[in-house]
Amino acid sequence: MPQSPLVEKHLTIEPVDPNGVDAMQLMEELNQRLEKITGATGAAGFDPAALHAGRAVFLLARDEQGRPAGCGALRPLEGAGAAPVAELKRMYARAPGRGIGAAVLMALEQAAWGMGYRAIWLQTRRVNAQACAFYRRHGYHDIPLFGRHVGRTDSVCLGKRLQRQEETAWT
Repeated sequence: MPQSPLVEKHLTIEPVDPNGVDAMQLMEELNQRLEKITGATGAAGFDPAALHAGRAVFLLARDEQGRPAGCGALRPLEGAGAAPVAELKRMYARAPGRGIGAAVLMALEQAAWGMGYRAIWLQTRRVNAQACAFYRRHGYHDIPLFGRHVGRTDSVCLGKRLQRQEETAWT
Protein backbone atom coordinates (compact mmCIF):
# COMPACT_ATOMS: atom_id res chain seq x y z
CA MET A 1 0.00 0.00 0.00
CA PRO A 2 1.58 3.33 -0.98
CA GLN A 3 2.31 5.72 1.84
CA SER A 4 1.09 9.31 1.87
CA PRO A 5 3.91 11.76 1.25
CA LEU A 6 5.25 13.28 4.44
CA VAL A 7 4.71 16.99 4.72
CA GLU A 8 6.55 17.58 7.97
CA LYS A 9 9.59 19.10 6.27
CA HIS A 10 7.29 21.76 4.82
CA LEU A 11 5.75 22.71 8.14
CA THR A 12 6.37 25.70 10.32
CA ILE A 13 5.67 24.96 13.97
CA GLU A 14 5.59 27.79 16.47
CA PRO A 15 4.13 28.71 19.84
CA VAL A 16 0.91 30.72 19.58
CA ASP A 17 -1.88 32.00 21.79
CA PRO A 18 -4.46 29.18 22.12
CA ASN A 19 -7.19 31.83 21.92
CA GLY A 20 -6.08 32.92 18.44
CA VAL A 21 -8.37 32.36 15.47
CA ASP A 22 -6.30 29.58 13.87
CA ALA A 23 -5.80 27.72 17.15
CA MET A 24 -9.50 27.95 18.01
CA GLN A 25 -10.45 26.73 14.53
CA LEU A 26 -8.23 23.65 14.83
CA MET A 27 -9.50 22.87 18.33
CA GLU A 28 -13.10 23.13 17.11
CA GLU A 29 -12.29 20.63 14.34
CA LEU A 30 -10.73 18.38 16.99
CA ASN A 31 -13.86 18.70 19.14
CA GLN A 32 -16.04 17.62 16.21
CA ARG A 33 -13.78 14.67 15.37
CA LEU A 34 -13.63 13.51 19.00
CA GLU A 35 -17.38 13.78 19.39
CA LYS A 36 -17.87 11.46 16.40
CA ILE A 37 -15.37 8.93 17.80
CA THR A 38 -16.05 9.09 21.54
CA GLY A 39 -19.34 10.90 22.00
CA ALA A 40 -17.59 13.76 23.82
CA THR A 41 -15.48 16.69 22.61
CA GLY A 42 -12.84 16.56 25.33
CA ALA A 43 -12.99 20.35 25.55
CA ALA A 44 -14.04 20.33 29.21
CA GLY A 45 -10.60 19.02 30.18
CA PHE A 46 -8.73 21.93 28.62
CA ASP A 47 -8.63 25.56 29.70
CA PRO A 48 -6.59 27.75 27.32
CA ALA A 49 -6.03 30.25 30.13
CA ALA A 50 -3.97 27.62 31.98
CA LEU A 51 -1.36 27.86 29.23
CA HIS A 52 -0.54 31.43 30.15
CA ALA A 53 1.17 30.17 33.31
CA GLY A 54 4.81 29.17 33.20
CA ARG A 55 6.03 25.89 31.72
CA ALA A 56 3.12 25.58 29.29
CA VAL A 57 2.91 25.98 25.52
CA PHE A 58 0.47 25.71 22.62
CA LEU A 59 2.13 24.87 19.30
CA LEU A 60 0.54 25.43 15.91
CA ALA A 61 1.77 23.86 12.67
CA ARG A 62 1.29 25.63 9.35
CA ASP A 63 1.75 24.14 5.90
CA GLU A 64 3.85 25.74 3.17
CA GLN A 65 0.96 28.04 2.23
CA GLY A 66 0.67 29.22 5.84
CA ARG A 67 -2.59 27.37 6.50
CA PRO A 68 -3.14 25.86 9.96
CA ALA A 69 -2.34 22.14 9.76
CA GLY A 70 -2.11 20.85 13.33
CA CYS A 71 -1.68 21.72 16.97
CA GLY A 72 -0.91 20.46 20.45
CA ALA A 73 -0.36 21.77 23.95
CA LEU A 74 1.61 20.99 27.09
CA ARG A 75 0.81 21.99 30.64
CA PRO A 76 2.30 21.06 34.00
CA LEU A 77 0.90 17.95 35.65
CA GLU A 78 1.01 18.38 39.39
CA GLY A 79 1.44 15.43 41.74
CA ALA A 80 2.82 13.13 39.07
CA GLY A 81 5.91 12.01 40.98
CA ALA A 82 9.50 13.07 41.49
CA ALA A 83 10.39 13.95 37.89
CA PRO A 84 8.63 16.95 36.33
CA VAL A 85 5.80 15.71 34.08
CA ALA A 86 3.94 17.59 31.34
CA GLU A 87 0.43 16.69 30.27
CA LEU A 88 -0.21 16.56 26.53
CA LYS A 89 -3.49 18.15 25.44
CA ARG A 90 -5.38 19.05 22.25
CA MET A 91 -3.24 17.12 19.75
CA TYR A 92 -4.74 17.38 16.30
CA ALA A 93 -3.63 17.01 12.69
CA ARG A 94 -5.93 18.19 9.94
CA ALA A 95 -4.60 15.57 7.49
CA PRO A 96 -3.89 12.36 9.43
CA GLY A 97 -1.22 10.04 8.05
CA ARG A 98 0.93 12.76 6.48
CA GLY A 99 3.44 13.36 9.26
CA ILE A 100 1.83 16.49 10.71
CA GLY A 101 0.92 14.88 14.03
CA ALA A 102 4.37 13.30 14.33
CA ALA A 103 6.05 16.64 13.66
CA VAL A 104 3.89 18.45 16.23
CA LEU A 105 4.50 15.69 18.79
CA MET A 106 8.27 15.85 18.24
CA ALA A 107 8.22 19.64 18.61
CA LEU A 108 6.19 19.32 21.83
CA GLU A 109 8.64 16.74 23.19
CA GLN A 110 11.55 19.08 22.44
CA ALA A 111 9.70 21.99 24.03
CA ALA A 112 8.93 19.86 27.10
CA TRP A 113 12.60 18.97 27.53
CA GLY A 114 13.56 22.63 27.17
CA MET A 115 11.04 23.58 29.88
CA GLY A 116 12.56 21.04 32.27
CA TYR A 117 10.05 18.20 31.92
CA ARG A 118 11.39 14.66 31.89
CA ALA A 119 8.18 12.85 30.95
CA ILE A 120 4.92 13.48 29.12
CA TRP A 121 1.65 11.86 30.11
CA LEU A 122 -1.68 11.94 28.32
CA GLN A 123 -5.18 10.55 28.46
CA THR A 124 -7.42 9.44 25.64
CA ARG A 125 -10.47 7.24 25.33
CA ARG A 126 -10.02 3.52 24.69
CA VAL A 127 -12.45 3.77 21.77
CA ASN A 128 -10.07 6.21 20.04
CA ALA A 129 -7.95 3.40 18.63
CA GLN A 130 -6.26 5.66 16.06
CA ALA A 131 -4.91 7.97 18.78
CA CYS A 132 -3.79 5.06 20.96
CA ALA A 133 -1.92 3.50 18.04
CA PHE A 134 -0.34 6.85 17.08
CA TYR A 135 1.09 7.45 20.55
CA ARG A 136 2.31 3.86 20.93
CA ARG A 137 4.11 4.12 17.57
CA HIS A 138 5.90 7.17 18.98
CA GLY A 139 7.18 5.47 22.13
CA TYR A 140 4.32 6.06 24.56
CA HIS A 141 3.38 3.21 26.89
CA ASP A 142 0.38 2.47 29.06
CA ILE A 143 0.64 3.99 32.53
CA PRO A 144 -1.76 3.91 35.48
CA LEU A 145 -4.75 6.22 35.21
CA PHE A 146 -3.99 9.58 36.78
CA GLY A 147 -5.87 12.61 38.08
CA ARG A 148 -9.53 12.86 37.17
CA HIS A 149 -9.21 9.75 34.99
CA VAL A 150 -8.70 7.34 37.91
CA GLY A 151 -11.50 4.79 37.94
CA ARG A 152 -12.72 5.63 34.43
CA THR A 153 -12.79 2.39 32.50
CA ASP A 154 -13.27 4.24 29.21
CA SER A 155 -9.90 6.00 29.62
CA VAL A 156 -6.39 4.94 28.77
CA CYS A 157 -3.36 6.89 29.97
CA LEU A 158 -0.04 6.79 28.16
CA GLY A 159 3.35 8.18 29.05
CA LYS A 160 6.85 8.59 27.72
CA ARG A 161 10.14 9.37 29.45
CA LEU A 162 11.92 12.10 27.57
CA GLN A 163 15.54 11.90 26.52
CA ARG A 164 17.74 14.71 25.37
CA GLN A 165 17.42 15.08 21.61
CA GLU A 166 19.43 17.02 19.13
CA GLU A 167 17.79 20.39 18.68
CA THR A 168 16.12 20.71 15.30
CA ALA A 169 14.47 23.77 13.88
CA TRP A 170 10.70 23.65 13.66
CA THR A 171 10.77 25.84 10.57
